[in-house]
Amino acid sequence: AIKKLLDDFQKQTQQNSNVANLNTIEDMQNFMEKFPQIRSQSHTVSKHVALMGELARLVDVCSLMDVSQFEQELACADDHSSHIRELLEKLENPNVQTPDKLRLGLLYALRYEETGNLNRVKSAMSKGGVSKDMVGLVDVMLRYAGNKSRGPGLYGNRDALSKMTKSFLTSVQGVSNVYAQHEPVLMDIVNNIGKGKLKESSHPYVHRGNGFANKPQEVIVFMAGGVTYEEGTKIAEFNEAQRKGSGGMQVILAGSTIHNSTSFLEELRNL
Repeated sequence: AIKKLLDDFQKQTQQNSNVANLNTIEDMQNFMEKFPQIRSQSHTVSKHVALMGELARLVDVCSLMDVSQFEQELACADDHSSHIRELLEKLENPNVQTPDKLRLGLLYALRYEETGNLNRVKSAMSKGGVSKDMVGLVDVMLRYAGNKSRGPGLYGNRDALSKMTKSFLTSVQGVSNVYAQHEPVLMDIVNNIGKGKLKESSHPYVHRGNGFANKPQEVIVFMAGGVTYEEGTKIAEFNEAQRKGSGGMQVILAGSTIHNSTSFLEELRNL
């Protein structure tokens, strides 16, 4: 979007900056009429470029690209020896911001609740500047969404054969975008609805005809507790792909709120 803005501004200035072409009164009048518009566009471009520059600086200073990639890896891959090593490095890194350290610790706890060293991680979080009450959210998170509390599907099928197959496919095919590896559980549910394979044991429904055996044209999903921006993006991409394809099933996503990590953790503190 910024590049298009710059390109449009460059074309506009090139078309109107040649004073030698002002041969008539009408040319001069047209130039003067457009001059305020050009100045206004110049200010707009300057503001956008300045904002992009500051955002790029913050991304670099706060190591956000490294943090984001590691968040995706924690969410999508089982590799405890590598993950614990990188997590401890991130928790010691003064450039990584405290909210990012908290998120990484929580993601580690969810994935490695039974096999990881949570006490070591909580100690490292404290030494890294995460406050005591924030470190306490690790235990709150596990009560809320740990193995004994959450439904199936958060980390997919975690048996040895499944993990070996996924690891092989990833190594052969690669990952198109390391910052967008994660697929929310919602997409598995939506895809299973589209295939007529949604299990009644996990998603009971009122029987009408063949239930989900027939592919519906429209599905309304309401998430009590809130949806995320990622889920909204994935549903929008799903709907767009359906429209470009056979014009199939469309999904309407709604929820009691829209969460980012900050709002979700604030709600978690109040549990």
